[in-house]
Amino acid sequence: MTKTNSGSLSLEGFTFEESWKEKRNRAEKIVEILMKTHPREKLLIGDPYRTLIHCIISQRMRDEVTYKVWERLFEKYRDIETIANTPVEEMQAFLRENGVGLWKTKGEWIVKVSRIILEKYGGKVPDDINELMKLPGIGRKCANIVLAYGFGRQAIPVDTHVNRISKRLGLAPPRVAPEKVEEYLMKLIPKDKWIYMNHAMVDHGRSICKPIRPKCNECPLKELCPYAKGLVTDDDIKGNTKTAR
Repeated sequence: MTKTNSGSLSLEGFTFEESWKEKRNRAEKIVEILMKTHPREKLLIGDPYRTLIHCIISQRMRDEVTYKVWERLFEKYRDIETIANTPVEEMQAFLRENGVGLWKTKGEWIVKVSRIILEKYGGKVPDDINELMKLPGIGRKCANIVLAYGFGRQAIPVDTHVNRISKRLGLAPPRVAPEKVEEYLMKLIPKDKWIYMNHAMVDHGRSICKPIRPKCNECPLKELCPYAKGLVTDDDIKGNTKTAR
């Protein structure tokens, strides 16, 4: 495999031959099709704090459950001041009663992060990814979600759907970490389209490119997809193969 670099990124590790120019052209076509296939009129929750709390609740949770709990939480507690003054044990009990997994940890995070934002940031969620990642329960994915869906910034949150689909589409090498997937997508996709990639790939992953038995024959990307052509496999992504092609 060629080792040509684009900045700090390399084509080494991909399971098929493709130049950076070819990869960028294919990536732009993929984005165009995804945006037409999975349009979304409203991209923003519109409130960085509520977006952040939604992200904490959502970890290892189904979206439909997350949204219901998130709505109930703000119906009961209303604002950041109320949540910051809520005993951790009460917030934990609320999450447990509403069927939230990891309720003990998430309850502590929600109260602590609210107190930190009030005390350290004057009640405003920071709009810097490094500051966001200092908050309890906020990793890089959640930080990017807050930037994209709370602030409307161009960012690419890499969740399990984005990670899997990017690798199947050959937009990132199959064995790199999610943080590296983000770097490849940022390099290959025009910046004004970054904010669309998370929701488009999530929608695509739920409906077509599922973890098990993806519907490749129905996929509008099949002509652009190395996974559909057998050039990338699930074993490549999981790291079960002993040698790269």
